[in-house]
Formats: sequence, C-alpha cells, structure tokens
Amino acid sequence: MEFSAAGRLEVRITTADVGKRVSVRRLSEAGAAGEKFTDTVGVLTSWTDGVLLITRKSGESVRVAESALVAGKVVPPAPARRRGPAASYEELARVAARSWRPVQSERLGAWELRAAGGFTRRANSVLPLGDPGLPLDEALTAVRRWYGERGLPAYVQTATGAAGTQELLCAELERRGWVREVTAEVWTGPLAPVADLAGDTGVVLSREADDTWLARYQRKGVSQVALRVLESGPSVWFATVPDAEGADGGGGVAAIGRCVVDGRWASFAAVEVDPAQRRRGLATAVMAALARRALDEGASAAWLQVETDNAGARALYAGMGFAAHHSYHHYREPAAAGTDR
Repeated sequence: MEFSAAGRLEVRITTADVGKRVSVRRLSEAGAAGEKFTDTVGVLTSWTDGVLLITRKSGESVRVAESALVAGKVVPPAPARRRGPAASYEELARVAARSWRPVQSERLGAWELRAAGGFTRRANSVLPLGDPGLPLDEALTAVRRWYGERGLPAYVQTATGAAGTQELLCAELERRGWVREVTAEVWTGPLAPVADLAGDTGVVLSREADDTWLARYQRKGVSQVALRVLESGPSVWFATVPDAEGADGGGGVAAIGRCVVDGRWASFAAVEVDPAQRRRGLATAVMAALARRALDEGASAAWLQVETDNAGARALYAGMGFAAHHSYHHYREPAAAGTDR
C-alpha cells in the first residue's frame, strides 16, 4: 500500500487509471468495532458512480465502493514467471487458435469469428485480438447476427491475468449482460522434461483420429465437422494406448491423447484414460510419447488447457513442470442457449 510522508495510507489512484493494474485496500466492515480491511489486486476496469470495478487474474470482478477505500496505487505488471518458456498472451492465443481450427471463419477488423457446427466453444466463438474496426456495440451486434445466421449462440473468448489480456473487454461484456460460462487456464512448460518422463509403453502414434481413438474420446458420436476440427493444425498427432483386448484385436483402448506441433510450441489435449486403467501412468506415457515426436519436429515449449476445478490434472501437469500462464473465459450472448465446450 501507499504511505504518505506522515506514514498514513493514501489513495493514489483516480478515474484516469482505468485500464491499469492497481492494488487497493478497503474497509470490509466499515464502521464496525475493530475495523477489518480487504486487499485486492487486479486491473481497474471501471470507476463510475462511486464504485470501482477491479478484475482479478482469475477473471473474477470485485466491486469496491469509493467511500470504503483506505489506500490504493498503480502497481507494475505481474513479474515474469521464472520457469518455463516466456510467451506473450497474443502469441499463445494465436498458437492455440491454429491448433483447433473452425470450419468457417470471417474477419471483423482484428477479430476472428469462428464456427464449426457447435462443436466446442473454442471453435464456435470470437477471438478478439485487437480492434474490430467498429464501436463495441456495433461489433457485438454484427457478431450476434453472424452466429444467428448459422443457428448458433454468440460467444466471445477472452483472457485475463497476463500482460495484454482483456480485462476491460470482459467488464464491457458483463456490463452488457453477456454471461461468463466457462473459465479455464492455459499452462505452459518446457517440452524436454515431459519427453523424459516415461519409456516406450506401447503408445501408438497416428496422423488420424481413427475409430479406436474416437472410441475413448469423451465426446461420443463425433461428426465429420468435429473430425475436421480435431485433425486441424500445422502438424497433428494422435496417441493411443491399446489395452489387453486391443492388443489382441478386440479394440479396447486404455488411453488417448492429441498433440499439435506449431513452430516452437507443442499443444496437448484430449488426454483421456479409461477409468479402470487409471493410476498406471498412462496419461504420462501418452504425453511423453507425443512430446518426443514434437521434439523431433523442432518444438521446445508446450502448452495445455486445464479446468480450474480439475485437481487431478493440475497436480499431474504441475509435476511435469507446467505452470499457469493466464485464464481464459467464454462469454455467451444474453439469453442464448449454451453449447458443449
């Protein structure tokens, strides 16, 4: 917090600091005996009618009454992570977009409108990397019209928690009634340690998502549109671990995974293990085999997406050297039905 020369806390932020990262202290029980304080750090996304809106790294919005402020100051961006590959949000967002391509896309200024028949929000949402070339309300109207013409609800994918992310856009969407449906995190890490984690355990690699791979994939009844998304990307690999029946031709599948190699980056997704085969190291084996192939193609860094409430996956990836880079969210237009992520 900021202290004056006399040692008192001071509020050293104004409405001119909207869009900057700030740290504030406020009374949490104003007027009560033994007053309590609450500290909040995040991006100041608005300051209107005596209320500050601060968006934390997680994307959570915190409302702070101006009358409750005790201290506040602008703070520098969060320090760079000291392990793993350095990367900007925009670099990761573009790499992620290339790894999961839609069937249809159209530009709206620097925004990309993406559609794939409703298969996952990632392939059916706007990626807003820059200026849409229109005032925000007009841009959102155009977005809703574009998705409506395709029989889809409009979604906007945003990010928070890193330099260059979109806390201000999140606040504007929420102000207009858009609903945040999904929050997850993008984690990054060095690739070589993943490749060193396990030896050959019968992982089979393929360029196509064949029937055996799809038999284990969590989304059943995958359409041709979905297959086009799954097989999109600069260099796509699918990993399959047959179980005992599969090795004899019975078609059983113990584990699967997907990796897309794009320059220095390798992305991991769809790492799934038969519940009856868990705790055997199969997820690690799948990722190690894919990592070795990605190293052969020149990649050196890795990224993946993980749900905030998936404790098992988070522990697994942390043990492999991954760490959170930023949070991402999908905002749904007001009063629209959802789709699968």
